[in-house]
Amino acid sequence: MRTVELVCSPGLDAEVRAVWDRLAAAGLPNLARNTHPTNRPHLTLAAVDDFPPGVERRLAELFDTVLPVPVTLDRVVVLDGSAPLVWLVRSTPALTALHAAVWDVLAEADGHRPWHAPGVWVPHLSLALRFRNADLRLARAVAGGQRPTGDFDAARSYDDTDRTVTPLTRLR
Repeated sequence: MRTVELVCSPGLDAEVRAVWDRLAAAGLPNLARNTHPTNRPHLTLAAVDDFPPGVERRLAELFDTVLPVPVTLDRVVVLDGSAPLVWLVRSTPALTALHAAVWDVLAEADGHRPWHAPGVWVPHLSLALRFRNADLRLARAVAGGQRPTGDFDAARSYDDTDRTVTPLTRLR
């Protein structure tokens, strides 16, 4: 599987990692425990089986013209009641348009993951992958009530076959 992801600006990245660490200190599930070098706060726009020829170049051209995209984080929730603990990302016209443009670039790819499809996609940054809804109140207290702002300032693709990341933007 190949993903298309936006990564957080340094300040926003630090805010999310601080919540990961506070969840860990409280004994709650968290992504701070994932020490793989590719683990970092990100927003997944799409996931497909593989990229058709030329897609990486087309995505890089797209991202180089639109990034950075301003972002504000919203509430902390558990998706579907018993799955990931996430920090919702407030949708904006710019983010929605970028998401749709990525899907247009990936139109010929096989194996689109439907939960990322326009109209279904819930923009979020993951805080923990397996979380019980019963612990949500404590997690919200630990995360705090702030609504951080920042930017998505770069893009990347994760390849789950070899667990590597490919940048989809020039270094900024």
